[in-house]
Amino acid sequence: MKTAFLFPGQGAQTVGMGAELAATLPAARELFDRSASILGYDLLKLCAEGPAEQLNATEFSQPALFACSLAALEKFRAEQPQIVDECAVTAGLSLGEYTALVFAGAMDFETGLRLVQERGRAMQAAADLTPSGMVSLLGMEREKIEEICNEARGGDVLQVANLLCPGNIVVSGNREACSRVAQLAEAAGAMKVIPLTVAGAFHTPLMQPAYDRLAKAVADAKIVSPRIPVISNVDAEPHSDPAEIRQLLVRQLVSPVQWEESMRRLLGHHGVERAYEIGPGRVLTGLMKRIDRKFACENVAA
Repeated sequence: MKTAFLFPGQGAQTVGMGAELAATLPAARELFDRSASILGYDLLKLCAEGPAEQLNATEFSQPALFACSLAALEKFRAEQPQIVDECAVTAGLSLGEYTALVFAGAMDFETGLRLVQERGRAMQAAADLTPSGMVSLLGMEREKIEEICNEARGGDVLQVANLLCPGNIVVSGNREACSRVAQLAEAAGAMKVIPLTVAGAFHTPLMQPAYDRLAKAVADAKIVSPRIPVISNVDAEPHSDPAEIRQLLVRQLVSPVQWEESMRRLLGHHGVERAYEIGPGRVLTGLMKRIDRKFACENVAA
């Protein structure tokens, strides 16, 4: 049975994640110990005890999710080694793409964690420059959302940022533009309008300062061809050329996340028959149910 592993992105973090894994699985504890030496702070303590405000900050949530997802992978490897060995293709939502690349052997754990740390810092710094945010619009077609964005944009940045599943699209931009698009979407009949608790307008040109900073870090990182396909968020395609992977990891910061298209490619072109969401939360499992109600997707929790 052809299997895919999916790794969650920012927003899936919760205080308490990783604690049980670290207490019961030596391989997971080792990951957290290595993380502490690389990051310069006790990541496991932050994951296990919070405070939530710090864990939810972009600079900390990204390394935390990266490490907890790989700890959950170690749990799955201990319990179901054959499934892990036979996994044929992988993908991760935004930040989760780094986790997927580590699993696929394109970079080692230390390289991935250092890049994720720099990515989180760079995104936080870019967000601090401009008041901005993201808004989830439920129950609307992309064409209507694009129309509303054009009406609400004015002289600000405002664009589709995450194409998650049918009827679940996130827009991102300057704070005032986000307020305007929220009002217009409610008036146009959106099922729900949810301002997201994120630092800024991720996956838009407002992340250009982070793009420039991350590009330097990625250029110096050791990246090789992955042993299995890793679907890129930018174009919903797998890439084996390390130079292309570098370029796409940086482009991801300013480009819409093509998650629905990525999952349809898994189901169609790659012929995946089952998937496992590896890490905190069940966001990706829920999105997959909206994309294909009959498809089997299970969660391996952190």
